[in-house]
Amino acid sequence: WMFGDKLRKPKIKFPKTKKLRIKLPAPSRSFWLITVYIVLFILQMGIVYFIYREPPSIGADQQGQPRFLSTPDIGGGLNESFIIEGIVASIFLFLASSGFLLLYQASKYVYNRKIALRILIIGISLIVISFVVLQLMLAIKAGQLQAGGQQ
Repeated sequence: WMFGDKLRKPKIKFPKTKKLRIKLPAPSRSFWLITVYIVLFILQMGIVYFIYREPPSIGADQQGQPRFLSTPDIGGGLNESFIIEGIVASIFLFLASSGFLLLYQASKYVYNRKIALRILIIGISLIVISFVVLQLMLAIKAGQLQAGGQQ
């Protein structure tokens, strides 16, 4: 202290208080995981395309009969799609993604061969089934197959 003993430095004691915070419950990890899956499902469905496109295709032909796929015989092509077609394709893409997650999960059960094999079979079958169904949808859209399965 530069003023010596003649001048005293005042001692100020500040009260020690805890910072007041409002404690809100944080959402669980599973909530965020489900939210991410819902957003991925909506994006895979092609919602941006359906919003941008005017008017959105509901899924009917000229006579009003319900249609599942936008095929060349009703004026559609590979770049056109109905809303229901986007939803179904998104479901199968989601199933394929789940299959890949199951493949990863099977790698965690290295020492329990029975469980790992079951999870591996389920994952591979989900991937193969999704791939086959999506390829059939594309073949029908391209006009190589008819919706009933005949050529």
